[in-house]
Amino acid sequence: MSPSIDIHTSQPAPASTHAPVKAAAPTLSAEEALRAKFMHLEHHINSLSRQRAPSPLKDILQFMRLDGMISLAGGLPHPSLFPFDSVHVSTYDSSMRMAENPTDIAKVDVCVEKQPGHSTDLATALQYGPFNGIKPLMDWMTTFIERAFHPGYPEWQIIMDSGSTDGWAKVANLLLEDGDTMLVEQHTYPSGQALWIPMGVTAVPIDMDLDGLIPEALARTLDTWEAERPQQRKPKVLYCVPVGQNPTGSTLTAARKQAIYDICVRHDIVIVEDDPYYFLQLPTYRPNSKHALPPPSDPSAFLAELVPPFLHYDRDGRVIRLETVSKTVAPGFRTGFIICNPLFHERLARATEVTTQAPSGWSQAILCELLHTWGHDGYIRWLAGIRETYAVRRDWICDSIASHFDVDWDDVTADGVAVYAQNSNRANLLFRFVPPAAGMFVWLKLDLSSHPTYRRLCAAGAPAAEDAWAAAFWRELVAARVLLTPGTYYKPWQGTSVADAPAAPGHAFFRLAFSSTPREELDEGIRRMADVFSASWASA
Repeated sequence: MSPSIDIHTSQPAPASTHAPVKAAAPTLSAEEALRAKFMHLEHHINSLSRQRAPSPLKDILQFMRLDGMISLAGGLPHPSLFPFDSVHVSTYDSSMRMAENPTDIAKVDVCVEKQPGHSTDLATALQYGPFNGIKPLMDWMTTFIERAFHPGYPEWQIIMDSGSTDGWAKVANLLLEDGDTMLVEQHTYPSGQALWIPMGVTAVPIDMDLDGLIPEALARTLDTWEAERPQQRKPKVLYCVPVGQNPTGSTLTAARKQAIYDICVRHDIVIVEDDPYYFLQLPTYRPNSKHALPPPSDPSAFLAELVPPFLHYDRDGRVIRLETVSKTVAPGFRTGFIICNPLFHERLARATEVTTQAPSGWSQAILCELLHTWGHDGYIRWLAGIRETYAVRRDWICDSIASHFDVDWDDVTADGVAVYAQNSNRANLLFRFVPPAAGMFVWLKLDLSSHPTYRRLCAAGAPAAEDAWAAAFWRELVAARVLLTPGTYYKPWQGTSVADAPAAPGHAFFRLAFSSTPREELDEGIRRMADVFSASWASA
């Protein structure tokens, strides 16, 4: 609770000559009334978060800002002693289209002064401040979220974090306890689970296909939980990357999101959508396209093309959305936002006050001034531009795979198109992949059934033969100087009893990123990869 000022008199109240009157119910503050609307989700908050109290030193900041207040309370350094008067940044114009080696770059100069009077100022940004950061940035982002996502209920709130890694850490420490289980995708982000494994949490992976998490598989797991897993706690959290999923690149359709949300309502599950690739929803891949950037999109038309987030379908506050500028501006800003209901927001605020506090003042100041300079339409035009740039890069890697392998575009399953070695008469299937519809990654599902080394491992009864084969094959790739990420990194942690179980018997997985490698190097990397595949499958 915030500090309050009460005025008392020293005189006792006169004796009443009337009949006793029933005491009035205590009046809730506006914030308490908002939180009260979401008390049906209170049981999701873990014991650690329930015990958090406001930081007294942070709570008193609100009184320092009262008109006429002379503060002798805060140990704030005087802004005149900050050794910076202003910061000047040269940025791209928001309509800039980024070819690989741009020569004609339109720039905009952004300046943040120490003196007040701007959308932000260094005296405020570099000072100790509230956990939620500088108000102009929060106001700008609040308006943008409403326009871009159309949240399904009006009481949503946002809280700043230091990027989605920090945001997920705070959410996990809000909801999860030792001994909990958590729903995740069949292949899950490794840094996300590295956080909760030491907390004593185990994963319950849900099957995926080329469109991401399968609603029927989620429903089947939850509907049969008590009968099939009576010794385990039923999950209360679903963690997912719904767009450009890391590592598979899959993207949930609108219909799937609605179905998954309805299942989670029925089983009282909180959905955490970690969605850094949301604005990188790509047009359909077409082999051997011209890789030309289209003209700038109309901002409203661009937003209308995007599959809405889970937040859009949320009616009762059970979606927590992790939002970041890492993929849309730059990861070094270490700035993001958590969007959630007021009940969760208040508990996250208590944790933020005594851990990270607000993100870097430099990051906030520069980002705030950039966004105000661009405006909402300008930022959306920038998002449309980087979406198209990543679409071209996606086309590069898919075309390169088609150039150095033999791709059968007519042989498509839930795991993608079939890929063979060149000049092999399609004797042995090497892998399948899906040209991604979002994000930065291509996911390969290797078929090991015809590989001689894998067959020998199985014949010898080797434990975790798939993982052993993948580790050896990865070393062959490294020796050829091409680096892929092993799929074993993304295996959900289900506890020691199933730690060695293969993600898919007879298969191995690798992730390729197309986000930052120059075109010529990318093509050379795929050529080297093709050579390793051909040599490995040909080995006796």
